Amino acid sequence: MTDKQSLFQFKDIHVAVEDKEVVSGVSLTIAPGEIHAIMGPNGSGKSSLSNALMGHPDYTITKGEAVLDGRNILDMSADQRSRAGLFLAFQYPLAIPGVSVANFMRAALKSHRGKDANMSDFRKLFKAEMKALSVDESFATRYLNDGFSGGEKKRIEILQLSMLQPKMALLDETDSGLDIDALKTVSEGINRFHSDANGILLVTHYQRLLNYVKPQHVHVMMHGKFVKHGGPELALKLEELGYDWVAQELAEKARV
Repeated sequence: MTDKQSLFQFKDIHVAVEDKEVVSGVSLTIAPGEIHAIMGPNGSGKSSLSNALMGHPDYTITKGEAVLDGRNILDMSADQRSRAGLFLAFQYPLAIPGVSVANFMRAALKSHRGKDANMSDFRKLFKAEMKALSVDESFATRYLNDGFSGGEKKRIEILQLSMLQPKMALLDETDSGLDIDALKTVSEGINRFHSDANGILLVTHYQRLLNYVKPQHVHVMMHGKFVKHGGPELALKLEELGYDWVAQELAEKARV
């Protein structure tokens, strides 16, 4: 059962990759309108959790439950989870040679709206969202992410987010590979998407993204578990002191 106020909730999630457990029992409840951030060092399980929740076949959820807007998503395939309203912006977006950005976006939108959906507004919507994200119109005919820079790939991810308008967005290190200008543009796109009706879960190493997209809740993940929770001030402290102080705090508690 989910909490009455939750939009997205997962409980006691365990994730394995090639029979090795990489996430060890994490739980979180996200209410409509909330932005949460998961922070942690490399190898802590942050991206593994995001990929597993989205249904990536290399990540197996061995235990736990996940519910989006009252629906159990763990019984769904990845594409079904997407149509149910879950979105994942990848840390390393894949290139798809032979498929243009425009055709990819049109196919994705049509899949979400249904086979008989009216797509007459696609071109207008597509051009408006590209302009808002400072994506040159020439990208419409280029193959998806083929030869794109890291920043260009991330803008295309947020373009897809803006087009699909999911209920819940998982943004996996969307700030990686971005210069200052691209970071601001991508952050503006995320903030334009965000509303009281949807939720965002940011996965990041650094405070810099959180200077523009401001979470109400911050969770520290280490060794596959959430080890600390707090508000925006926690992210600022991590930026100042790094993750060593959290590890030291945990070690001191273990000795008591």
